[in-house]
Amino acid sequence: MGVNSLIFIALTLLLSLTAEASHCSIHGVPLVRNIGELPQDNYGRPGLSHITIAGSVLHGMKEVEVWLQTFAPGARTPIHRHSCEEIFVVLKGSGTLYLASKSHGKYPGEPQEFPIFTNSTFHIPVNDAHQVWNTNQNEDLQVLVVISRPPVKVFIYEDWLMPHVATKLKFPYYWDEQCFQTLPKDEL
Repeated sequence: MGVNSLIFIALTLLLSLTAEASHCSIHGVPLVRNIGELPQDNYGRPGLSHITIAGSVLHGMKEVEVWLQTFAPGARTPIHRHSCEEIFVVLKGSGTLYLASKSHGKYPGEPQEFPIFTNSTFHIPVNDAHQVWNTNQNEDLQVLVVISRPPVKVFIYEDWLMPHVATKLKFPYYWDEQCFQTLPKDEL
């Protein structure tokens, strides 16, 4: 291992320790940041790399949240829905969007399949069950994701025929768990 590699590892460790100490503080977050220096994790989901570029919990955003996600070949989101709008921009790779646009009955039903590819974009309507899957076995799928009304409450399905009432609520979502603090109740 060369000297440059050791210096890089030492600086990375020092930055991660510094970031960990102030990871949940929205105070002092620089206006301009390098995406490569932002915390990334897979949150226990093999094949996923998630970076919150701008978020409600980490950065105090109130109306939108922006994520950079990379899916290894074969990796996918769970089948899920949420009561916010979501926009995807495919930066590289290809895969498949599964969308149950008629999911306003008792369960999502059979989804439509849409190919997604580099430079494509798509949006997910509020409460439509969906899944993004890197079906390309040769390269990563990287997407920029924008959601409204953060932090997101996600309802997860085991399959497309699971009744809505049987879904599992995941809130706060994985990348918000560490820093999420319940808001004080607005009571008289």
